[in-house]
Amino acid sequence: MRKYLGVVAVVAGLCMMLQAQTAPPAPATTQAPVPTPSTGPEPATIPTPPTRKTPPTPYPRFELFAGGSYAEAGLFNAGHWAGLPGWDASLGLNATHWLGFVVEGGQYFGTSKIPITAPEPFPPCTGTCQPPPGPTFNVTTREFNFLFGAQFSRRKYERWTPFGEILYGHNGTRGVADLPGFAATEVGSGRALVAGGGLDRKINQRFALRFKADYFQTASQFPTFAKKKQDNFRFSVGIVIRSVPKKKRKLEDETQTEP
Repeated sequence: MRKYLGVVAVVAGLCMMLQAQTAPPAPATTQAPVPTPSTGPEPATIPTPPTRKTPPTPYPRFELFAGGSYAEAGLFNAGHWAGLPGWDASLGLNATHWLGFVVEGGQYFGTSKIPITAPEPFPPCTGTCQPPPGPTFNVTTREFNFLFGAQFSRRKYERWTPFGEILYGHNGTRGVADLPGFAATEVGSGRALVAGGGLDRKINQRFALRFKADYFQTASQFPTFAKKKQDNFRFSVGIVIRSVPKKKRKLEDETQTEP
């Protein structure tokens, strides 16, 4: 009997050992993360404002200039520069804020002095001609020119607008010598070139005062001698009449209802 009880006890012990090995392990206890101490509220993100394109600077489409002019000119290659007053006018069409195309016309008139010893392009004083008391004789002079070209402006400042210009075209010169017993008229023509610049002083949105100085080269050819170059200079002052640029209407202005 004791033998059977010992066998039963051994079998029961083995069963308990097997049951302990096959039991599922207890779930592991997860430790909650320790919260870090807060130093304060987080700064709010400020949105970046959208970039706006700078609107282009308005500029006049048309500019009309008219004024008085003064030229130091030696139109007959006589070695004497005559001070000739006159007028100058131009019409400019601006393609951009810095580039414009110009058509210009002008005229100068006065008295030039021609040496008796070298009167060309006038004939010598012979026959019934009575020579003047001095070494020169007076010639009533008129010069006209018609030019076209380009003008370059710097429209950066509110009141002042500097510019440069280069023009090319045609000129004509007429001289009348009147001496006792002698009268002669000579007419010449040729190319003309202008290179210079100036400054516009704004009066208001439509008007401006213009000052300019130019190198004025002519190459007149007269019947008695071949074409020669004449280096002249001119100075002009006058008024500029500008077209007023129209203000573009915005969508807000069109959709806004009247009260």
